[in-house]
Amino acid sequence: MGWAANHIAQLCKGGTVSFRPRDVTMTGKIAAGQLCTITPVDPAAVEIGDIVLCRVKGTEFLHLVKDIHEDRFQISDSRGQVNGWTTGDEIFGRCTKIED
Repeated sequence: MGWAANHIAQLCKGGTVSFRPRDVTMTGKIAAGQLCTITPVDPAAVEIGDIVLCRVKGTEFLHLVKDIHEDRFQISDSRGQVNGWTTGDEIFGRCTKIED
């Protein structure tokens, strides 16, 4: 079970979650400690540039969608480090609000 398991469970039930990421992999988009609100999202509505809560190869990320090819989404941090490709069923929510 990863760091976001409880958040993912709530999103899968249609709920909205808020939390404060502590890492710096999204610096420039999300600063460590900022409050992020994540809402459920239909993968068909996900666009390049969206920040999503997802799972890539078993690891959970709150990272950027860098590319979309058919039903696959390339996920990376704000510095361009690519985490890999995932499918729509591994995207659980989209970041809709970032605040201090």
